[in-house]
Amino acid sequence: MTELNLLSALLLGLAGSVHCVAMCGGIVGALSFSIPPKKRPLPYELGYHFGRLFSYTCAGAITGGLGMLFSHQVAGGIHLLTTLSALFLLAMALYIGNWWRGLSWLEKQGARLWKPLVPLSKRFIPFKHPVAAIPYGMIWGWLPCGLVYSTLTWSMASGSSLTGALTMFTFGLGTLPGLLTLGRFSQHIRPLLNNPRSRLVISIVLAAFAAWLLLSPLIVKAIG
Repeated sequence: MTELNLLSALLLGLAGSVHCVAMCGGIVGALSFSIPPKKRPLPYELGYHFGRLFSYTCAGAITGGLGMLFSHQVAGGIHLLTTLSALFLLAMALYIGNWWRGLSWLEKQGARLWKPLVPLSKRFIPFKHPVAAIPYGMIWGWLPCGLVYSTLTWSMASGSSLTGALTMFTFGLGTLPGLLTLGRFSQHIRPLLNNPRSRLVISIVLAAFAAWLLLSPLIVKAIG
């Protein structure tokens, strides 16, 4: 079951790339201006994304640990957390589909905590070495994002710090293809991902994940 959850987290990152491009596209595009002239951009981009995934993994470990404590203190705690993660995921589907923008309120609240980190990130640019892009990415990994928040509730329902960390790491891997290609093909990718039909398909995929999270305990119980 853990393997299936990790695969689902990977697919969630892939499906949610449209939101990642909207939230982080400007940041990734600005990386080119922070890279020394005549230097290959890929090592710097990989450093940035390594830092971002490191922050996701740490956040997943924290929320997974908190979820484990909650499940030990509250009867049926894991089922409650799973339901919460499914509802967050459904809210994300509605958000991307532009049917309900409730998660924007949560992102605004997170922005208050994020704002003090922005000046800190500027200390690392322009990059003198690809390694300098790692702490820059670590800071930007805490950017307020409804998709990340939704996946964090999923990692909270995972039942352990290790599984929560792996969930967020695999989710981050899923976001890589869209963000790595953005800098080179943004003029082609942005129109595709912002197309209403593309957003509709992605919203349906995320809603299907939410339905699976809600119904899987019932299915397992019925089979058992």
